[in-house]
Amino acid sequence: MKISVFGLGYVGTVAAACLARDGHYVVGVDPNGTKVDLINSGRSPIIEADIDRLIADGVKSGRLSATKSADYGIGRTELSLVCVGTPSQANGSLDTRYVSRVCTEIGAELPRLKRRHTVVIRSTLLPGSMRDIVVPALETSSGLSAGTDFGLCNNPEFLREGTAVYDYDHPPKTVIGEIDKASGDQLMSLYEHLVAPVIRTTVDAAEMVKYVDNVWHALKICFANEIGNIAKDAGLNGTQIMEMFCKDEKLNISKAYLKPGFAFGGSCLPKDVRALTYRARSADISVPLLETIIESNEAQIAKALRMILAKKVRRIGVLGFSFKAGTDDLRESPVVDLIESLIGKGFDLKLYDKNVRIASLVGANKDYILNHVPHIARLMTDTIDDLLAHGELVIVGNNDPAFLAALQASDPARPIIDIAGVCHPLSATHANYEGICW
Repeated sequence: MKISVFGLGYVGTVAAACLARDGHYVVGVDPNGTKVDLINSGRSPIIEADIDRLIADGVKSGRLSATKSADYGIGRTELSLVCVGTPSQANGSLDTRYVSRVCTEIGAELPRLKRRHTVVIRSTLLPGSMRDIVVPALETSSGLSAGTDFGLCNNPEFLREGTAVYDYDHPPKTVIGEIDKASGDQLMSLYEHLVAPVIRTTVDAAEMVKYVDNVWHALKICFANEIGNIAKDAGLNGTQIMEMFCKDEKLNISKAYLKPGFAFGGSCLPKDVRALTYRARSADISVPLLETIIESNEAQIAKALRMILAKKVRRIGVLGFSFKAGTDDLRESPVVDLIESLIGKGFDLKLYDKNVRIASLVGANKDYILNHVPHIARLMTDTIDDLLAHGELVIVGNNDPAFLAALQASDPARPIIDIAGVCHPLSATHANYEGICW
């Protein structure tokens, strides 16, 4: 394929060199004459393992060249990769002027082509930027329609400095956000030889996933550092502690606990977070990340409350209020916290949870409900039918699979707020279904 790469910085140079190596004819486009001259002389404008050899080979073979002229790059290629920078501004927002400028330049050339051209954005952009910045710039300058007259994709990169060529060849995943299938098919042909999961999705989702990846990496680094600081103060080797932590690939280094939903609760997580942060404070160790875990958890409860208040109903039914399905444990259940807030605001509630029955509770759980939340005991009902007869609004509080079947057979006009995720199929049949994160 004949490809133009706009922006010969870190991402663009690696892409251009690897694509040329893979047999494509690549034209790099950059307004910086020094970068262009370096490429054309077979040298790299960046420092990166293996890149000098790839550029030298690409130029020698005639498959790689560079130019300052956008019209030259567009006019000789079928697909353009936009790899220009999106640096931070002083207030933390992205500076997207370079993306907008390049898209305007590309758009101006599109009407002159005798073939369909596909534009692929590899620059890191926040969700909605393709729709609000890229498409308007291309369509305004070209007079053409994205997805019809020209192709458009978002294709985030997952390269690490120092191992970028290796990462290009061994990506964790290939994400193609496509505005039309033909564009996605054309872009996918560049990556068919790579062994990696392929995700073809919307351009908005492709924009978002890049940020999720990078923020998660930043979060892991800060978490490890804060744990390491506490460990050292306790006379332990933080590196060894985290190595033990990472041995657990069932829960710790896994998909576990990474599903959006409601707040955490139960007898372990809240108290252990509080205990460890107290230990850090006692030793004058700053752990701002760990300190905000409880605050973040409480914010999710507050979000659910706002969603409920927005429905403007008085009678509410809550399906499931133990901290997770399959248990009768109400200790630090975030659903109980939500229920208590609703009681305090004067709502008329009924509650159902097959695992929470006063007559069958024993030990700590019975003591908790009778001595700590006795008002909740008075609101409990024995059947889902009784609860549905009462509730103008139903809240799904945990992921008991029985709740989905019951609500599928219920009034499709009744508002449902699902904070557990078990009833997501209702989004297709119940117009007033709403999930807390979906």
